[in-house]
Amino acid sequence: MALSDEELERYARHIVLPEIGGPGQARLRAARVLAVGAGGLGSPALAYLAAAGVGVLGVADDDAVSLSNLQRQILHGVADLGRPKTDSARDALARINPHVDVRLHPVRLDEDNAEALIGRYDLVVDGSDNFATRHLVNAVCARLRKPLVAAAIGRWEGQISTYKPWEGGPCYACVFPRAPSAEQVPACAEAGVLGALAGVMGAMQAVEAVKEIVGAGRGLSGRLLIYDALEARVRVMGVARDPACAVCAGLARTGDAPAAP
Repeated sequence: MALSDEELERYARHIVLPEIGGPGQARLRAARVLAVGAGGLGSPALAYLAAAGVGVLGVADDDAVSLSNLQRQILHGVADLGRPKTDSARDALARINPHVDVRLHPVRLDEDNAEALIGRYDLVVDGSDNFATRHLVNAVCARLRKPLVAAAIGRWEGQISTYKPWEGGPCYACVFPRAPSAEQVPACAEAGVLGALAGVMGAMQAVEAVKEIVGAGRGLSGRLLIYDALEARVRVMGVARDPACAVCAGLARTGDAPAAP
């Protein structure tokens, strides 16, 4: 279906980009993206994906808005204190772009619901704040062949990559096979985190998701981008698939015969 006159005006700055154009904008409108978490990373990622015209945005979060969230979780405000983050996110996204279909999932992902939920979407943006959820989301995305754009932040540093192991790159578990100790990676409540850093990394997640949807540029599969805000330094390093990875070792590459059970 052709873009309407309103869409042509709303997304004009996308459409004049040769890497997106009208066909790319139509692909964004047809896309279904799930954000795991509507907090520090999920807030800017969802805001920019809504503004970009992604047709269906899923928001999975079982938490409520608290005062300490507001330093970085920009979808929520003082009036939202105590509300489910999914409800607050829905209202904020509707103000940004009322034409986006926002689907709410006020649940914590677990082994019982993750596959059914992720299976409804084309791509997942993971902004969860714990390694158990990150590894679960990665395993399900790998199994269902759903591109995963995952980021994490702490103190002054953020990291982001895209995981598509069926195309030969690593999955999240190849790069981070086990959760670090609390001493190595303390929680944000203990160690702190720069609020604006969440905006930088969440916006990067939206950028990479848009690129994946429209097929523009070079993605981050097989590369890990690390941003050190304190030193104003960006590093990009190559990351390889682990042939012994418990999650993706038996996953056939795209175009190959199915992997043996």
